[in-house]
Amino acid sequence: MIAAEFLLGAIALGILLCTAVLFVEITAAVVGCGTAISQEGERRPIAVLMPAHNESAVIATAIRSVLPQLAFHDRLIVIADNCSDDTAAIAATEGAEVVVRTDFARRGKGYALDLGVRHLESKPPDVILIVDADCHVSVGAVDLLVRLCCKTNRPVQAIYLMQAGPEARLNMRIAEFAWLVKNKVRPLGLNRLGLPCQLTGTGMAFPWGRLSKATLATGHIVEDLKLGLELARAGAAPLLCPQALVTSNFPTSGDGIKSQRTRWEHGHLGVILSDAPRLFLDGVGRRDTDLLALVLDLCVPPTALLALMVVAIWTSCAILFYLTAAAWPLGLASLAALLMAASVLMSWARYGRHIMTLGTLLLSVVYPLWKIPLYLRFLVARQVDWVRSKRD
Repeated sequence: MIAAEFLLGAIALGILLCTAVLFVEITAAVVGCGTAISQEGERRPIAVLMPAHNESAVIATAIRSVLPQLAFHDRLIVIADNCSDDTAAIAATEGAEVVVRTDFARRGKGYALDLGVRHLESKPPDVILIVDADCHVSVGAVDLLVRLCCKTNRPVQAIYLMQAGPEARLNMRIAEFAWLVKNKVRPLGLNRLGLPCQLTGTGMAFPWGRLSKATLATGHIVEDLKLGLELARAGAAPLLCPQALVTSNFPTSGDGIKSQRTRWEHGHLGVILSDAPRLFLDGVGRRDTDLLALVLDLCVPPTALLALMVVAIWTSCAILFYLTAAAWPLGLASLAALLMAASVLMSWARYGRHIMTLGTLLLSVVYPLWKIPLYLRFLVARQVDWVRSKRD
């Protein structure tokens, strides 16, 4: 029983630390003062890289959201990556420069980006902006990202939100809210604390000198997350540009939703296991606050998994307390549950009312149960290969 007490206490403490990081980030986003974005940075020549794999249905919209924001010396390059549709032809018709890549042995966005960067080496821009082919870039976002990137010589991340649509089912509205917490509320909190943010895959601006030296040609399923961490380790942690917005839509097919979530969450958990210990030790050794902040943020599991962990540890500690009267593990677990609940409620009250009602939010307590099979597959059949999500 003593061994069980200390084991559960240690687990409860670890989960409490995760919920504490979440709580601090969200509290800063809710009550903190906004960080002003200076417009004094130069608007230097840029190249927009748009990797695309069978995106003929949506790429025209993405290109039309970007082209009007480009100056005469800027370039828009679409990398048609292992396409079997007319993505390349549509992109060329819309006015983009098109590079075709065919290599079925090496799949993934990282390989397409690497080809795009190599394509630019003969006449490199000052800044590279990466935008996915299924995204819409809000008016003015390109200018904001480029100027901040030029001013700081660091990677810059726009707020990237995914939308479920007004007629979406309950589980998709909950997914939209969870995405908002992950990609807007938490990065905004870090920004207001004067800290960097994670890269989220699209709406990312990089100084040429930073990206051209990065290792891009990998098939990792969360290449953006790893890229941001490695850049932070090299002394160039990404910054958030809160006024720049990029949006996309969730897939409407069941298979697409399942594939997309599996890729994101298995990839995130895999990076926690493989990279977090090394990066944490690097951050401590260098006394690098930016890197440590990103590692702590990384170690917060996906919201649904964290909720399941809180419930599981609280239940286990409650049983232990009933059997042995050992109160301190239950106290830690209870505090973790309180911080988790407060974080979700604050996020909804300040940023999520337009997505769901309070009643819907209360119903979302069953949402994590629906994702248990996804997390079990991580233990027995983890996804490691990049697979495109079927959109409809």
